[in-house]
Amino acid sequence: MNQRKKAALFDLDGVVFDTEPQYTIFWETECRRYFPEQEGLAHAIKGSTLGQIFEKYFTGSLEDERGALTERLNAFERNMEFPFVPGFVDFLSQLSSKGVLKAIVTSSNQAKMANVYHCHPHLKNLFDIILTAEDFTRSKPFPDCYLTAAERLSVSKQECVVFEDSFNGIRSGRDAGMTVVGLATTNDIQALQPLCDYVISDYHDAKVQKIIDIFGTFQ
Repeated sequence: MNQRKKAALFDLDGVVFDTEPQYTIFWETECRRYFPEQEGLAHAIKGSTLGQIFEKYFTGSLEDERGALTERLNAFERNMEFPFVPGFVDFLSQLSSKGVLKAIVTSSNQAKMANVYHCHPHLKNLFDIILTAEDFTRSKPFPDCYLTAAERLSVSKQECVVFEDSFNGIRSGRDAGMTVVGLATTNDIQALQPLCDYVISDYHDAKVQKIIDIFGTFQ
């Protein structure tokens, strides 16, 4: 892990924005509606795309509910707040000062991103590229999204650091052959540690400087 890194690839929810508490409220409501007997389901589906949730849970007689649930989720997201994870903006600034390339790599679609851009009109200016669900065929946990980001940035997978909070996202980064930093914004630090090269609570964490040090200066 001594090789200097050139690109930082960020998931969106739970990594750039501290939105997981809001999604927890939404999914706890929906899980009580459809699966009242399955305690903890709202936590179990964290990090899954809506399509993955549909394929696993909304089949058979529940397949007809997909449209209504999608409409409720879209309405919920239109009214969401998107606060940055503590310390993120300063961390991004430090990476920029080193000439590090920066990307958002998310399974969220363009409709969701329109809500994000409404809250943060200058977000695109903070990143070199932003990849969404429309940019790759297979979502996390497949590595396609991160490999696509490396290709778009013209860097090797060994030069990339992935920032993720979910198990699906972490697997995606690992299977892409990249260094992975886990954020304990969604899952416990102890659960993330065996799967990641580094684990931090947020971008104020004491270990953040170690992560900054693995990026070289390329300007």
